[in-house]
Amino acid sequence: MTPLIELEHVSKRFVQPLDLAGKIARRLGADVSDEVVRAVDDVSFAVNEGEVVGLVGESGCGKSTLGRMVAGILEPSEGVIRYRGRDSAGLKVQMIFQDPFASLNPRMRVADIVGEAPLVHGIVSKGELDAYLDELLARCGLDPSYKRRYPHQFSGGQRSRIGIARALAVKPEFLVCDEAVAALDVSIQAQILNLFMELRRALGLTYLFISHDLGVVEHLSDRVVIMYLGRVVESAPSEEIFRAPNHPYTQALLLQVPRLETRKTQFKPIVGEIPSPLDPPSGCHFHPRCPHAMARCREEAPRLKEVASGHLSACHLNDG
Repeated sequence: MTPLIELEHVSKRFVQPLDLAGKIARRLGADVSDEVVRAVDDVSFAVNEGEVVGLVGESGCGKSTLGRMVAGILEPSEGVIRYRGRDSAGLKVQMIFQDPFASLNPRMRVADIVGEAPLVHGIVSKGELDAYLDELLARCGLDPSYKRRYPHQFSGGQRSRIGIARALAVKPEFLVCDEAVAALDVSIQAQILNLFMELRRALGLTYLFISHDLGVVEHLSDRVVIMYLGRVVESAPSEEIFRAPNHPYTQALLLQVPRLETRKTQFKPIVGEIPSPLDPPSGCHFHPRCPHAMARCREEAPRLKEVASGHLSACHLNDG
Protein backbone atom coordinates (compact mmCIF):
# COMPACT_ATOMS: atom_id res chain seq x y z
CA MET A 1 0.00 0.00 0.00
CA THR A 2 1.35 3.41 -0.99
CA PRO A 3 1.87 5.63 2.09
CA LEU A 4 -0.12 8.85 2.27
CA ILE A 5 3.05 10.84 3.02
CA GLU A 6 6.58 9.57 2.40
CA LEU A 7 9.81 11.37 3.30
CA GLU A 8 12.96 10.14 1.59
CA HIS A 9 16.37 11.41 2.79
CA VAL A 10 14.95 14.86 3.58
CA SER A 11 17.29 17.58 4.85
CA LYS A 12 16.87 21.30 5.48
CA ARG A 13 19.71 23.80 5.79
CA PHE A 14 19.40 27.45 6.74
CA VAL A 15 22.35 29.61 5.65
CA GLN A 16 23.22 32.90 7.36
CA PRO A 17 25.59 34.77 5.01
CA LEU A 18 28.49 36.71 6.48
CA ASP A 19 27.84 40.35 7.29
CA LEU A 20 30.10 43.12 5.92
CA ALA A 21 32.63 42.77 8.75
CA GLY A 22 32.82 39.03 8.19
CA LYS A 23 33.37 39.45 4.44
CA ILE A 24 36.16 41.93 5.07
CA ALA A 25 37.75 39.59 7.62
CA ARG A 26 37.60 36.70 5.12
CA ARG A 27 39.26 38.84 2.43
CA LEU A 28 42.02 39.63 4.90
CA GLY A 29 42.64 35.92 5.36
CA ALA A 30 40.52 35.08 8.43
CA ASP A 31 39.08 31.56 8.55
CA VAL A 32 35.39 32.53 8.60
CA SER A 33 32.50 31.28 6.49
CA ASP A 34 28.71 31.48 6.19
CA GLU A 35 26.86 30.02 9.18
CA VAL A 36 24.90 26.90 8.23
CA VAL A 37 22.21 25.35 10.44
CA ARG A 38 21.34 21.79 9.42
CA ALA A 39 17.89 21.82 11.01
CA VAL A 40 16.81 18.48 9.51
CA ASP A 41 19.46 15.93 8.59
CA ASP A 42 18.65 13.02 6.24
CA VAL A 43 15.23 12.01 7.61
CA SER A 44 13.20 9.19 6.07
CA PHE A 45 9.85 7.79 7.25
CA ALA A 46 6.30 7.30 5.98
CA VAL A 47 2.79 7.92 7.31
CA ASN A 48 0.03 5.57 6.17
CA GLU A 49 -3.53 6.65 5.51
CA GLY A 50 -5.62 6.90 8.70
CA GLU A 51 -2.54 6.73 10.94
CA VAL A 52 -1.54 9.14 13.71
CA VAL A 53 2.24 9.49 13.92
CA GLY A 54 3.69 11.35 16.90
CA LEU A 55 6.91 13.27 16.19
CA VAL A 56 8.75 13.87 19.48
CA GLY A 57 11.90 15.66 20.61
CA GLU A 58 13.28 18.51 22.67
CA SER A 59 13.05 22.13 21.50
CA GLY A 60 15.54 22.76 18.71
CA CYS A 61 15.55 19.18 17.37
CA GLY A 62 14.06 20.21 14.00
CA LYS A 63 10.58 18.73 14.36
CA SER A 64 8.72 21.98 13.53
CA THR A 65 10.93 22.55 10.48
CA LEU A 66 10.15 19.02 9.35
CA GLY A 67 6.42 19.65 9.85
CA ARG A 68 6.59 22.81 7.75
CA MET A 69 8.26 20.89 4.93
CA VAL A 70 5.56 18.19 5.04
CA ALA A 71 2.91 20.94 4.88
CA GLY A 72 4.64 22.56 1.90
CA ILE A 73 5.51 25.79 3.73
CA LEU A 74 9.26 25.14 3.39
CA GLU A 75 11.10 23.43 0.54
CA PRO A 76 13.58 20.68 1.45
CA SER A 77 17.24 21.46 0.74
CA GLU A 78 17.71 17.79 -0.16
CA GLY A 79 15.47 14.76 -0.50
CA VAL A 80 11.88 14.23 -1.60
CA ILE A 81 8.48 14.39 0.12
CA ARG A 82 5.79 12.41 -1.72
CA TYR A 83 2.03 12.52 -1.31
CA ARG A 84 0.38 9.28 -2.45
CA GLY A 85 3.52 8.61 -4.48
CA ARG A 86 3.48 12.04 -6.15
CA ASP A 87 5.67 15.07 -5.47
CA SER A 88 2.88 17.62 -4.86
CA ALA A 89 0.23 17.54 -2.13
CA GLY A 90 -1.65 20.78 -2.96
CA LEU A 91 -4.48 21.51 -0.55
CA LYS A 92 -4.62 17.96 0.81
CA VAL A 93 -2.11 18.76 3.60
CA GLN A 94 -2.82 21.54 6.11
CA MET A 95 -1.01 22.73 9.24
CA ILE A 96 -2.24 23.72 12.70
CA PHE A 97 0.23 25.98 14.48
CA GLN A 98 1.47 26.09 18.07
CA ASP A 99 0.34 29.63 18.91
CA PRO A 100 -3.23 30.10 17.68
CA PHE A 101 -3.23 33.83 18.50
CA ALA A 102 -0.06 34.53 16.47
CA SER A 103 -1.30 32.48 13.51
CA LEU A 104 -4.69 34.25 13.26
CA ASN A 105 -4.92 37.66 11.60
CA PRO A 106 -6.14 40.03 14.37
CA ARG A 107 -7.76 42.33 11.78
CA MET A 108 -9.95 39.62 10.28
CA ARG A 109 -13.22 38.21 11.59
CA VAL A 110 -13.54 34.45 12.11
CA ALA A 111 -15.82 34.19 9.05
CA ASP A 112 -13.04 35.58 6.85
CA ILE A 113 -10.21 33.64 8.56
CA VAL A 114 -11.97 30.32 8.06
CA GLY A 115 -13.94 31.10 4.90
CA GLU A 116 -11.35 32.83 2.72
CA ALA A 117 -9.48 29.73 1.46
CA PRO A 118 -12.48 27.53 0.51
CA LEU A 119 -14.00 30.50 -1.35
CA VAL A 120 -10.78 31.32 -3.25
CA HIS A 121 -10.19 27.68 -4.21
CA GLY A 122 -13.78 27.13 -5.35
CA ILE A 123 -14.65 24.54 -2.71
CA VAL A 124 -17.86 26.47 -1.94
CA SER A 125 -19.69 29.29 -3.71
CA LYS A 126 -20.37 32.64 -2.08
CA GLY A 127 -24.03 31.69 -1.58
CA GLU A 128 -23.11 28.44 0.17
CA LEU A 129 -20.37 29.91 2.35
CA ASP A 130 -22.47 30.93 5.35
CA ALA A 131 -24.04 27.50 5.81
CA TYR A 132 -20.64 25.84 5.20
CA LEU A 133 -19.02 27.98 7.93
CA ASP A 134 -21.83 27.29 10.40
CA GLU A 135 -21.46 23.53 9.93
CA LEU A 136 -17.65 23.68 10.16
CA LEU A 137 -17.56 25.84 13.32
CA ALA A 138 -20.16 23.65 15.01
CA ARG A 139 -18.13 20.54 14.16
CA CYS A 140 -15.12 22.14 15.86
CA GLY A 141 -17.13 22.99 19.00
CA LEU A 142 -17.73 26.69 18.33
CA ASP A 143 -21.02 28.58 18.32
CA PRO A 144 -21.62 29.63 14.68
CA SER A 145 -22.98 32.97 15.89
CA TYR A 146 -19.39 33.86 16.93
CA LYS A 147 -18.18 34.05 13.32
CA ARG A 148 -18.46 37.86 13.20
CA ARG A 149 -16.03 38.22 16.11
CA TYR A 150 -12.28 38.91 16.04
CA PRO A 151 -9.58 36.55 17.45
CA HIS A 152 -8.92 38.68 20.55
CA GLN A 153 -12.52 38.10 21.67
CA PHE A 154 -11.91 34.37 22.21
CA SER A 155 -10.15 32.26 24.85
CA GLY A 156 -7.04 30.23 24.05
CA GLY A 157 -9.02 27.02 23.62
CA GLN A 158 -11.53 28.71 21.32
CA ARG A 159 -8.71 30.16 19.21
CA SER A 160 -7.27 26.65 18.87
CA ARG A 161 -10.65 25.50 17.56
CA ILE A 162 -10.65 28.37 15.04
CA GLY A 163 -7.20 27.24 13.83
CA ILE A 164 -8.52 23.69 13.43
CA ALA A 165 -11.61 24.94 11.56
CA ARG A 166 -9.41 26.99 9.21
CA ALA A 167 -7.29 23.92 8.43
CA LEU A 168 -10.37 21.75 7.82
CA ALA A 169 -12.05 24.37 5.60
CA VAL A 170 -10.25 23.17 2.44
CA LYS A 171 -11.13 19.51 3.14
CA PRO A 172 -7.61 18.15 3.71
CA GLU A 173 -6.74 14.48 4.15
CA PHE A 174 -3.60 15.07 6.23
CA LEU A 175 -3.05 17.46 9.16
CA VAL A 176 0.32 18.52 10.55
CA CYS A 177 -0.29 19.56 14.18
CA ASP A 178 2.70 21.52 15.49
CA GLU A 179 2.53 21.54 19.32
CA ALA A 180 -1.16 22.21 18.82
CA VAL A 181 -2.06 21.91 22.54
CA ALA A 182 1.23 23.04 24.17
CA ALA A 183 0.01 26.57 25.00
CA LEU A 184 -3.26 25.41 26.63
CA ASP A 185 -4.25 24.53 30.19
CA VAL A 186 -4.34 20.79 30.89
CA SER A 187 -8.16 20.59 31.01
CA ILE A 188 -8.45 22.44 27.68
CA GLN A 189 -5.70 20.24 26.21
CA ALA A 190 -7.85 17.19 26.91
CA GLN A 191 -10.84 18.77 25.14
CA ILE A 192 -8.78 19.63 22.03
CA LEU A 193 -7.19 16.16 21.93
CA ASN A 194 -10.64 14.60 22.12
CA LEU A 195 -11.72 16.87 19.25
CA PHE A 196 -8.75 15.69 17.15
CA MET A 197 -9.71 12.05 17.69
CA GLU A 198 -13.38 12.76 16.97
CA LEU A 199 -12.45 14.52 13.70
CA ARG A 200 -10.18 11.62 12.77
CA ARG A 201 -13.07 9.18 13.09
CA ALA A 202 -15.65 11.41 11.40
CA LEU A 203 -13.52 12.67 8.48
CA GLY A 204 -10.98 9.86 8.05
CA LEU A 205 -8.05 12.18 8.76
CA THR A 206 -4.37 11.30 9.05
CA TYR A 207 -2.13 13.23 11.47
CA LEU A 208 1.52 14.06 12.00
CA PHE A 209 1.30 15.18 15.63
CA ILE A 210 4.40 17.14 16.69
CA SER A 211 5.00 17.44 20.44
CA HIS A 212 7.68 17.51 23.13
CA ASP A 213 5.21 15.86 25.52
CA LEU A 214 5.39 12.07 25.42
CA GLY A 215 2.40 11.85 27.76
CA VAL A 216 0.18 13.50 25.15
CA VAL A 217 1.64 11.46 22.30
CA GLU A 218 1.10 8.16 24.14
CA HIS A 219 -2.70 8.58 24.17
CA LEU A 220 -2.99 9.92 20.63
CA SER A 221 -0.49 8.15 18.37
CA ASP A 222 -0.39 4.80 16.61
CA ARG A 223 3.33 5.19 15.98
CA VAL A 224 6.04 7.41 17.47
CA VAL A 225 9.10 8.91 15.74
CA ILE A 226 11.82 10.33 18.05
CA MET A 227 14.08 13.12 16.73
CA TYR A 228 17.32 14.46 18.17
CA LEU A 229 19.25 17.38 16.63
CA GLY A 230 17.79 16.95 13.16
CA ARG A 231 17.97 13.15 12.97
CA VAL A 232 15.50 10.35 13.64
CA VAL A 233 16.94 8.15 16.40
CA GLU A 234 14.02 5.77 16.97
CA SER A 235 10.69 4.82 15.42
CA ALA A 236 8.19 2.20 16.60
CA PRO A 237 4.51 1.53 17.31
CA SER A 238 3.38 3.61 20.28
CA GLU A 239 2.93 0.66 22.66
CA GLU A 240 6.39 -0.66 21.79
CA ILE A 241 8.09 2.70 22.41
CA PHE A 242 6.58 2.98 25.88
CA ARG A 243 7.05 -0.69 26.76
CA ALA A 244 10.57 -1.27 25.44
CA PRO A 245 12.39 1.93 24.39
CA ASN A 246 15.69 1.08 22.71
CA HIS A 247 17.63 4.30 22.16
CA PRO A 248 19.25 5.93 25.24
CA TYR A 249 17.66 9.27 24.31
CA THR A 250 14.17 7.77 24.20
CA GLN A 251 14.81 6.04 27.53
CA ALA A 252 15.88 9.37 29.05
CA LEU A 253 12.78 11.15 27.68
CA LEU A 254 10.47 8.50 29.12
CA LEU A 255 12.00 8.91 32.58
CA GLN A 256 10.66 12.49 32.52
CA VAL A 257 7.02 11.42 31.99
CA PRO A 258 5.12 11.63 35.32
CA ARG A 259 3.21 8.46 36.23
CA LEU A 260 1.17 7.44 39.26
CA GLU A 261 3.38 4.44 40.00
CA THR A 262 6.47 6.71 40.11
CA ARG A 263 5.04 9.51 42.25
CA LYS A 264 7.80 9.21 44.87
CA THR A 265 10.57 9.23 42.27
CA GLN A 266 12.91 12.20 42.14
CA PHE A 267 13.01 13.17 38.47
CA LYS A 268 16.38 14.03 36.95
CA PRO A 269 16.72 16.02 33.73
CA ILE A 270 18.77 14.66 30.81
CA VAL A 271 22.43 15.49 31.46
CA GLY A 272 23.66 18.57 29.58
CA GLU A 273 21.86 20.69 27.00
CA ILE A 274 21.02 20.02 23.39
CA PRO A 275 24.08 21.15 21.35
CA SER A 276 23.91 24.00 18.86
CA PRO A 277 22.81 22.92 15.36
CA LEU A 278 25.47 25.38 14.10
CA ASP A 279 28.16 23.04 15.43
CA PRO A 280 26.67 19.58 16.08
CA PRO A 281 28.83 16.87 17.68
CA SER A 282 30.60 14.41 15.42
CA GLY A 283 29.38 10.82 15.09
CA CYS A 284 26.21 10.18 17.07
CA HIS A 285 24.79 13.60 17.96
CA PHE A 286 23.65 12.29 21.36
CA HIS A 287 27.04 11.00 22.52
CA PRO A 288 27.99 14.03 24.73
CA ARG A 289 24.87 13.37 26.86
CA CYS A 290 24.69 9.58 26.60
CA PRO A 291 25.65 7.45 29.65
CA HIS A 292 26.62 4.55 27.33
CA ALA A 293 28.82 6.53 24.88
CA MET A 294 31.97 4.82 23.62
CA ALA A 295 34.77 5.79 21.23
CA ARG A 296 32.85 4.62 18.16
CA CYS A 297 29.93 6.94 19.02
CA ARG A 298 32.22 9.98 18.72
CA GLU A 299 33.45 8.98 15.27
CA GLU A 300 30.61 7.23 13.42
CA ALA A 301 26.94 8.18 13.09
CA PRO A 302 24.76 5.08 13.69
CA ARG A 303 22.23 4.10 11.04
CA LEU A 304 18.58 3.30 11.72
CA LYS A 305 18.22 -0.48 11.85
CA GLU A 306 15.39 -2.81 12.78
CA VAL A 307 15.71 -4.11 16.35
CA ALA A 308 12.24 -5.72 16.42
CA SER A 309 9.33 -5.97 14.00
CA GLY A 310 8.49 -2.39 12.96
CA HIS A 311 10.90 -0.99 15.58
CA LEU A 312 13.86 1.03 14.23
CA SER A 313 16.67 2.50 16.31
CA ALA A 314 19.95 4.29 15.53
CA CYS A 315 22.39 3.17 18.24
CA HIS A 316 25.75 1.37 18.10
CA LEU A 317 24.74 -0.65 21.19
CA ASN A 318 22.49 -2.69 18.88
CA ASP A 319 25.55 -3.95 16.96
CA GLY A 320 26.90 -5.87 19.95
